[in-house]
Amino acid sequence: MKDEKKLYLFFPFLIASFVAAAFAYDGIAALKGFLKLQLMPSRLLSDFFITAGIGPSFLNAAVVGFSGFLLVILTKTKLSGPTFAAVFTMMGFGFFGKTLLNILPILFGVFLAAKYTQKTFREYIIIALFGTALGPLVSAIAFELGLPLPLSIILGAAGGIFTGFLLPSMAVSMLHMHQGYNLYNMGLTCGFLSLFAASLLKAGGASLDNVSYWFSGQPLLLELLVPVISFILIVLGLMDGGVKSLSDFKKIQTQTGRLPSDFIDSTSFGGVFINAGLIGLVGAMYIHFVGGDFNGPVLGGLFTIMGFSAFGTNLKNAWPVVIGVIVSALIFKIPLDSPGVQLAVIFCTTLSPIAGQFGILPGIIAGFLHLLLVSQSGTWQGGMNLYNNGFAGGLTATFLIAFFQWYRTNKKENRLR
Repeated sequence: MKDEKKLYLFFPFLIASFVAAAFAYDGIAALKGFLKLQLMPSRLLSDFFITAGIGPSFLNAAVVGFSGFLLVILTKTKLSGPTFAAVFTMMGFGFFGKTLLNILPILFGVFLAAKYTQKTFREYIIIALFGTALGPLVSAIAFELGLPLPLSIILGAAGGIFTGFLLPSMAVSMLHMHQGYNLYNMGLTCGFLSLFAASLLKAGGASLDNVSYWFSGQPLLLELLVPVISFILIVLGLMDGGVKSLSDFKKIQTQTGRLPSDFIDSTSFGGVFINAGLIGLVGAMYIHFVGGDFNGPVLGGLFTIMGFSAFGTNLKNAWPVVIGVIVSALIFKIPLDSPGVQLAVIFCTTLSPIAGQFGILPGIIAGFLHLLLVSQSGTWQGGMNLYNNGFAGGLTATFLIAFFQWYRTNKKENRLR
């Protein structure tokens, strides 16, 4: 990999591999299941491996990921840390929550917002890609309200377009709340919007009971998926720069990760690929060690943290927050292999910048509080925001940063007196 253009071959390769895996596993039934999946509800926690099957889920992840990658290409957006994270995240959530049908209205809504503000869609592309976290809102309106199908799909699309139109106006305000210490800023933004959406639907008589579809099988394909992709990333990283890539990987470990931290821009593709590969391997090893499940949500989480290895997460700033979640689970006697803890251990790395900026103990405290909050926040927004950990992480970061900065400021002033 001698230049940036060759990097664009990686995502088509990954997407094509998913398509091949889908048809190899389920044959033509993968396509039938994929089409059926588009007309299914997808609120948290809907594991597509249960609701649709493994083959259809891989095909859906490929199509969702391809739609994001295609938008990056069509808008001539530079493949940077944010876009790398966004496409990886979209593919991961193609295993649970995002379908082509429920993300298109949101993307179009953000496009309309760009037109209204006389900006190019490229300026809003990151908001659009991550904003697809609200895909379950579209599916909930379309398929869970008991309305006639043609009308329900139209209303679902309208709801998605409207929320997509609102996203750019809110994303910056949410970023100011936590000051860049929550990597999944769109999780907080989408969570905020989904609070109002859920309240409106419940007031109208809709029943938004908790959803729990959690696949517990262990097919070899699912167990090996992340380790194999991680190994490929590490090899590509070494091929890209050799010793320089290793040096850049070490440099990434010294960065706080506070938004916006584009590791591709500050180091190199090679260093980022090694960082992503190692984080993916460590995450997969942890899930295997605690006897967890390599299902849709877990694979979605692992893909997300691999993506954010280019945009804020590194091994050094992630581990204190993970330790905090584990300590919290042990104290409150929540099994480490329970679905909530498995996902919290992975997604809590949204708070990695706190450890990167303030140190190990604040990072552990952030992880400890995150588990407590995330176990409640999904119910608040009716399961319609797929980035529930980003929502909880944003609230946790806002609370802690206010205290940490107040403490530091007053400690410094007291020393000067």
